[in-house]
Amino acid sequence: MSIYNQSISLIRRKQLEQRMGIGRSTIYLRINQSLITPPVSLGSNSVGWPEHEINAIIAARVAGKSDDEIKVLVSELEAARKLAA
Repeated sequence: MSIYNQSISLIRRKQLEQRMGIGRSTIYLRINQSLITPPVSLGSNSVGWPEHEINAIIAARVAGKSDDEIKVLVSELEAARKLAA
């Protein structure tokens, strides 16, 4: 069963900064490095991240996964978004 068949919570950038312990510029640097999933547009000037994706990335960091392993995870999370659409 897909995670997208369940309710989805989105977190905003400030929440993401607090949860990951990094700042805005580092978030966008890591997005460019494929170490964090890109945000979902919520409107013309608003974005958010699916909470389950961020939880998975944080869990991978805590588990000591390498950047290469996290890039694979991020790629899988992005692919799951496309399949859910």
